[in-house]
Amino acid sequence: MDNLKLKGSWNEMKGKLKQEFADLTDNDLLYEEGKEDELIGRLQKKTGKTKDEVRALVFESEYRE
Repeated sequence: MDNLKLKGSWNEMKGKLKQEFADLTDNDLLYEEGKEDELIGRLQKKTGKTKDEVRALVFESEYRE
């Protein structure tokens, strides 16, 4: 898996995601370091977005400048 890091503060990101996707719960947005794939899977299921779309929304590639 690519090295992923969150875009900014996770608390801020959770708020933005909840505004955009009202069906998301705190459990859906539970972030644990090293378990990014689980988070992405939950968000895919709830939002209907692809894995790549979710990753682009929540994470930034370590290699992106």
